[in-house]
Amino acid sequence: MKKNLPKISIITPSLNQGKFIEATINSVLSQKYPHLEYLIIDGCSTDNTLNVLKKYTKHLIWISEKDNGQSDAINKGLKKSTGEIVTYLNADDLLSPCALWKVGEYFQSHKSTMWLTGRCRVIDEKGNTIRNFATFWKEFWIYTLLVNSDFMRKKILVILNFISQPATFWRRELFLKAGFFDEGLRFVMDYDYWLRLYQLTQLDIIRDQLALFRIHPESKTSKTYEKLVNESVAVAKRYTRNKIVIALNYYHSFFAKLAFACGL
Repeated sequence: MKKNLPKISIITPSLNQGKFIEATINSVLSQKYPHLEYLIIDGCSTDNTLNVLKKYTKHLIWISEKDNGQSDAINKGLKKSTGEIVTYLNADDLLSPCALWKVGEYFQSHKSTMWLTGRCRVIDEKGNTIRNFATFWKEFWIYTLLVNSDFMRKKILVILNFISQPATFWRRELFLKAGFFDEGLRFVMDYDYWLRLYQLTQLDIIRDQLALFRIHPESKTSKTYEKLVNESVAVAKRYTRNKIVIALNYYHSFFAKLAFACGL
C-alpha cells in the first residue's frame, strides 16, 4: 500500500515566524508519510527562523531570499515541487496527526478526485482551541453542501469561503490547469484559488480533521481583518456579476468581521 501512495508536496511560505515554525515543521515530519516533499520558502527572516531551518536541512528543502509576499513564496514553492498532490501550510499552522496518510489514501482510492478538503480546528498562540463558532459555521456549510448540487456549492462559495486552506489539497494535474496564485492578492489568495479550481472541477469533502489554523496577535488575520474583508468582496466580484450574490458576500463578510471582533 505504501508504494502506491501518491507523493505529496507541502510548501510553507515563511517570514519571521520563528516562534511557531518548528512546531509546524514537526507537525509535517512527524506524519512519517513515505512519499513526502517538504519545501520551506523563507522571505529573508530576521528572527530565529533560519537557525530553526538549519536544524532540519536533511529532512526538507528550504531557501531564504527576498520575495514579493506570501503568494510569491507559494508560487516559488509550486515551481520547485514535484509531488502528485500539492498544498501549502503557513508557518504558524499545523497538520493534524495522520493527516497526510488520510489524504494520500483518499487520493489513491479516488482516482477521479482532483481536490479535497477536510475539517480544520482554530487554535491560539498556545495551541488552545478557540473560535468554536467560526469552526461550526464553516463545517455547517461544508456538510450541508454535501447533499446539494455542484452548482449550488459554487454559488455558496462566491458568497462565503467555507473552505479551510490548511486542510485543502489538490492534484498537480489540476494546478497545471489552474495556474499559480495571484500575487496581487495579500489576504485571500486561497479564496480566489478555490473559485478558480471550482470552475474546473468539483470539490471532494472528507469528515476527518486535517489541520489546525492558528490565530495570534501577529497573524495577518488578526492585524488586517478590515483589508481581508474588502479583498474578499473584490475577489467575489471576479466570479459573478449578480448584485444580490455580491451583496450577500459583503454582508457575510461584515458579520464575520463582527464575530471575529467578539472572539466567536
